[in-house]
Amino acid sequence: MEHILIQNGTLYTMEEGTEPFQGDLLVAEGKIKSIAKEICPATLPSDTKAVDASGMNIFPGLIDAHSHIGLFDFNGENSVDDANEMTGPVTLSVDARYGVNPKAKEFRVAYEHGITTMLLTPGSGNVFCGLPFALKTYGDNVFDMSIKAPCAVKIALGGNPKGTYGDRNQLPMTRMGVAKVLWETFGKAKAYQKAKEKGEALEYDPDMEAMLLVLRGEIPCKIHCTQYDMLTAIEVAKAFGVRFSLEHAWGATDYMDEIVESGCDICYGPIGTYRCVGERRKVDIEAVKTLDERGVTVALITDSPILSEESLYHHIGEAVREGVPWMRALRMVTVNPSKILGVEERIGTLTEGKDADLILVKGRLGLDTDAKVLCTMINGQIVYQSTR
Repeated sequence: MEHILIQNGTLYTMEEGTEPFQGDLLVAEGKIKSIAKEICPATLPSDTKAVDASGMNIFPGLIDAHSHIGLFDFNGENSVDDANEMTGPVTLSVDARYGVNPKAKEFRVAYEHGITTMLLTPGSGNVFCGLPFALKTYGDNVFDMSIKAPCAVKIALGGNPKGTYGDRNQLPMTRMGVAKVLWETFGKAKAYQKAKEKGEALEYDPDMEAMLLVLRGEIPCKIHCTQYDMLTAIEVAKAFGVRFSLEHAWGATDYMDEIVESGCDICYGPIGTYRCVGERRKVDIEAVKTLDERGVTVALITDSPILSEESLYHHIGEAVREGVPWMRALRMVTVNPSKILGVEERIGTLTEGKDADLILVKGRLGLDTDAKVLCTMINGQIVYQSTR
């Protein structure tokens, strides 16, 4: 793979304590080879490609920590749902990779707007929904695009599983029923774990094997919930000692102390959703500022294709409008989601040795209304360049 020298751009490395500076960045073999105020071209191989980034800002590729593109397809005459295996409230071990169409046009929209990594997750039709994974947004083969699988166990509380099973007059049709499934499944997994540790003969259970990853702390739970369902999530996670993130988290301002004390992460959004009765009654964007100030790791999410991929820009801007410093808001779409996904050793900052996932931008995303991604690089390959 060729060497690429990006020169004279303003580098936003997003590393803690590092201010933006004008400099150069060298890419080789898909990785960030060097970052400096000046890299002498004469020291590099003769076939090094030079890219003049004068007047441009250089950011790490953006990360959307909660998406369903390629699983939901709204492009044809009839919508396709390969995100929800709604044959029972517990489908723990279904793997989202097997439902994703890598040719979905939303992937192109994503990388053309600077989103280089996404967490693709099953939907929320069940209580235990399946296994999300992280992938780069450019490629033809989901398995080649994947960088971590699984990243979590997806769980859903509230209206979605209630709606699925209430229509069938079957458990769980109430929040009480959802909590019952939650407690019983965790309890079953704990018993399975203890039996395995004692060396007892057990019939292989793929759902329980997936839960062992959570109980051993290898992956977290990714829990779709809002309003007072957050208290249920916190209570169960605390009882079983598991790591978790709260997904969507509308209404977080009502339970700020409980969230902070739990040590969980927050994937907030989508911000652009409309307020209505039920779960979206309280879209409290101001929660993002308070959570960040109190030390919670917060990521901003689009839930695409529910909202468009490029709406991630609007999420940055709305966080800033509510008082989040711009650089802190940028962390919510770079550094923070990389940590939540467990892939921070590869992406999230412009750091020597990490994947060369970066974007060249005219202006400041989330601040300038005319800001525009001019070039996207994934794994050291330029996958998009603006023609205007």
